[in-house]
Amino acid sequence: MDTFPNGAYLPQKVEGAIYKRWEASGFFNPDKLPPLRSTGVSRGKAGKQKELFSIIMPPPNANGALHIGHALFVTLQDIMTRFERMRGRVALWLPGADHAGIETEFVYRKKLEKEGKRWSDFSREELYSQIFEFTQKNKVVMENQLRKLGASCDWSREKFTLDADIVGKVEDSFVQMYQDGLIYRGRRIINWSVKDQTALSDLEIKYEERNDPLYFIKYGPLELATVRPETKFGDTAVAVNPKDKRYREFVGQMIDIETVLGPAKISVIADAAVDPEFGTGVVKVTPAHDAADFEIALRHNLEIKQVIDKYGRMNERAGPYQGMKVEEARKKVVEDMQAKGLVTKIDESYKHSVAVSARSGGIIEPMVIPQWFVKMTDKGNTKTSLRDLGVKAIKSKQIEFIPKRFEKVFYHWMSGLRDWNISRQISWGIRIPAWFCANFLRDEGAARELSARQSSGRAREGCPPIVSKEAPLQCPACGDHNLIQDPDVLDTWFSSGQWPFLALGYPDGKDFKEFYPTSVMETGWDIFFFWVARMIMLGMYRTGKVPFKKVYLHGLVRDQDRQKMSKSKGNVIDPLGVAELYGTDAVRMSLVVGNTPGNDPIISEDKIRGYRNFANKIWNASRFVLIHLEDTEPNAKKAKLTKHDKKLLKDLDGLTKQVSQDMEAFKFHHAAETLYHYFWHTFADTIIESAKPRLQSDDEKDREAAKILIYTILKTSLILLHPFMPYVTEAIWEHLPVKEKRLLMIEPWPRH
Repeated sequence: MDTFPNGAYLPQKVEGAIYKRWEASGFFNPDKLPPLRSTGVSRGKAGKQKELFSIIMPPPNANGALHIGHALFVTLQDIMTRFERMRGRVALWLPGADHAGIETEFVYRKKLEKEGKRWSDFSREELYSQIFEFTQKNKVVMENQLRKLGASCDWSREKFTLDADIVGKVEDSFVQMYQDGLIYRGRRIINWSVKDQTALSDLEIKYEERNDPLYFIKYGPLELATVRPETKFGDTAVAVNPKDKRYREFVGQMIDIETVLGPAKISVIADAAVDPEFGTGVVKVTPAHDAADFEIALRHNLEIKQVIDKYGRMNERAGPYQGMKVEEARKKVVEDMQAKGLVTKIDESYKHSVAVSARSGGIIEPMVIPQWFVKMTDKGNTKTSLRDLGVKAIKSKQIEFIPKRFEKVFYHWMSGLRDWNISRQISWGIRIPAWFCANFLRDEGAARELSARQSSGRAREGCPPIVSKEAPLQCPACGDHNLIQDPDVLDTWFSSGQWPFLALGYPDGKDFKEFYPTSVMETGWDIFFFWVARMIMLGMYRTGKVPFKKVYLHGLVRDQDRQKMSKSKGNVIDPLGVAELYGTDAVRMSLVVGNTPGNDPIISEDKIRGYRNFANKIWNASRFVLIHLEDTEPNAKKAKLTKHDKKLLKDLDGLTKQVSQDMEAFKFHHAAETLYHYFWHTFADTIIESAKPRLQSDDEKDREAAKILIYTILKTSLILLHPFMPYVTEAIWEHLPVKEKRLLMIEPWPRH
């Protein structure tokens, strides 16, 4: 006789062994799934066409432990996969890990600092090798953490963003996009992080509200306001709004101004971007150090004058201020202007937004530096721009957003796209497949004074960069044999933006042909623009198809006070720690119940503890049922169901239908809560209690009917609960008195 364990449910004793059985079965691999028990027909057959389900795991960064946000996506994606697998789909959940270029380099720099080592002590090759080993070790730890969370993904298909085949395909994309005129090297305004010594995309910076002095300065006959007087050495015009009647007489004129470096002349231009309500309505135009000014310069063909270097110090254009850091130079310039009577007023409480690196918090200096860019709104040599490809995918209903409100957010973001800077000045990542000759490097370095219109195109006229996966023998333009590869690496989002089709083996892989486009992309709304929009555009460009049919967006996990979790606040919940304490199923349920798509879920240790109690309730109720079955399935021939029994079983069918509909509609929160209340309050507290006297009855038919009732409800409940609470349900399932022992994870979903 199978003996059900006494005492409370102890997840620590069963979870490891259960996962090993799942993994050893091979059923995470869709190619090894057995026929459906109910029909004996090959899995997923709908006529002659297999019904497929595929989801690509957003690859966690291979530079540290998983956090509660990872636990959320693992839970949601595992729920989807287990549900689809149980209802007969050929279900593929493909795992992976991301090299996470700039973020991993930051992490490794800190590691070296703690060890008393310096970044500069190692060559680029040594650093790459060290970081690669570091990520591989972290990847193993991360994979085991994913296993602990119950992830039923196909480990045999796992991919890493620096796998050789992935890198090669990313390089292919770069070369193809360059040939199609969608990638170019140009001198445009970029976000330069002085602290990080690399360019950052618009999505890798954040804005902080600060109070800084607003200086009102004489510019000849005009007066203007600025928070950055130290950049005046790079001014190439002053601008007013064309509708501002106060300054019409000056538009198109050269005016004489006094500066700290002596007399000078500057032109006055009119541009609609100027806010006549800001300051005096006159602004200085510094194209090399302000994104808005750069756009004005493009429209008016203004000169570019860079006055701050990449280390955040004033260059030779600043004269006596050369070598000073920006803050120091600002203070000194103001003092000298005041001495000359050029400062008319100072507003000490001016509030404005300052751009900083989202990762390091370092100040962002807008600069015009040669970089590689992807054209987002220009179609290059192709028929359609990347932006239009993305918009078309949504407007044609090829992709559905869950929740739907993100469709408007998508269109809004796409309407404001600028060219995407994809080069990063770091060592870790996929190196840009471009080569430079000595002439190119010399001329590019000397190109200090270009008009904005010239800067926005190729980096210089002359020898172009040679874009090639293989090292060229010589420069085709000048014949130079001394070629060097661009030291920059690609923005991580350029490679991860191609993840759905690359991970499946594009273009000739069996998985790509069978599972692409994937069924669902499940990810957080916080990387909606970083990742989802780019996957759509790059997927459409490279494959001609959308990368996925649905996008399910979850929110950011918050504490019980709705505060964002952070180490400084001391409110961080370690998912692996609480899983060890209360069981993985409790963590999973606490992340799902109350968590609606697109909104931020609330989690606390009390909530997790409550679902630990629920797992124990399932365990104890199951023990009661199985003890009374005495290791045999109830005999239907000996039973006589009452009208009330039949009603309860009909209610069970209704529950199955409701849960199934919720699952199909991605309302996992509702399905989980419905099952919680049904099992605890309806089944355990009411039906089982009512069945207890009947189980002791002398009437064999009534006794067997009671057994059939509680056994049928238990068995169905375990199946319905399994996607949410896989460990406790599987642990109980192995004790069920069934003739053919199979894992619950492949048990057919009940029909309704």
